[in-house]
Amino acid sequence: MADLKAPAKARRLAPPMSWRTRLSIFAAGYLTDATCRADGTINRRLLTYLDPGVPPSAAPRNGVSSRDIDVDPATPLRARLFHPVGLPGPLPVVLFFHGGGFAYLSAASLAYDAACRRIARYCGAAVLSVDYRRSPEHRFPAAYDDGFSALRFLDDPKKHPADVAPLDASRCFLAGDSAGANIAHHVARRYAMSSPSFANVRISGLIAIQPFFGGEERTPSELQLEGAPIVSISRCDWMWRAFLPPGADRTHEAAHAASPAAAAGIDSPAFPPAVVVVGGYDPLQDWQRRYCGMLTSKGKKVRVLEYPEAIHAFYVFPEFAESKDLMLRMKEFVAGSDGGK
Repeated sequence: MADLKAPAKARRLAPPMSWRTRLSIFAAGYLTDATCRADGTINRRLLTYLDPGVPPSAAPRNGVSSRDIDVDPATPLRARLFHPVGLPGPLPVVLFFHGGGFAYLSAASLAYDAACRRIARYCGAAVLSVDYRRSPEHRFPAAYDDGFSALRFLDDPKKHPADVAPLDASRCFLAGDSAGANIAHHVARRYAMSSPSFANVRISGLIAIQPFFGGEERTPSELQLEGAPIVSISRCDWMWRAFLPPGADRTHEAAHAASPAAAAGIDSPAFPPAVVVVGGYDPLQDWQRRYCGMLTSKGKKVRVLEYPEAIHAFYVFPEFAESKDLMLRMKEFVAGSDGGK
């Protein structure tokens, strides 16, 4: 008689969550799937209805005030500045890039307005959240160009708001999650290749929260976690097609951080130490670990924060314990005078 074995237990695709969190995650997925079209375009009118954004608040909320400012009127490029009240300046600056697959959400989206407010409060830092141009209307390298323009804005103290505590551009941190972490990485590369041209900005660290990288192959985590919250293979493929130059595949330097074309700038001493956040329920985690390995192989200082029970974008859900822990780790990183210990 054949040896009958019990089938292997299927891997769980998400940690235990409250029904409110599940509903929020379902809404995030619906926002993406309901507005992306098969022809590679986005229904922006519907997206604006589903993600209307929240206004800035000059009156402090949870100890942080905010305002929208012009970074480059010619583009036009704007950003939202979050400023903790009651702290003497000059304040370190976190230059932040929101997630959304390069195509979705904004600096005014409710989740990112709240997340940046928390970062400013925990880190005791000003947070400049860049409202970069989104794909598919603006493909590679538009988002990277906008991030670099924001660095140039910070480099000129005359452009800083005069009625808040001064910003210390010599203590600048690049941060972002998902596609925003990808942008932060590539802005760090550009800075490293041109750091002598900056009079005031010094990049002290890079905070890459579950960065969005990829390649043509399907990694074990992508296959094993298909069906996990937020991220799916089909969504990621659509987002890369919408962002990359026409005809490019996922071996392009924007997607494949370990490709030879993506190496420029990383060898520079000006490329900052990094904190990279990895979640155990994130299908992109294999690419993120390869990214860490690439940085380490280049002699870069990398601290990996592993959260085994974390889904993709977990930190925008403050009900997760891991979200608060990450805020505390970011606080340590920003406060560390050596940029990482």
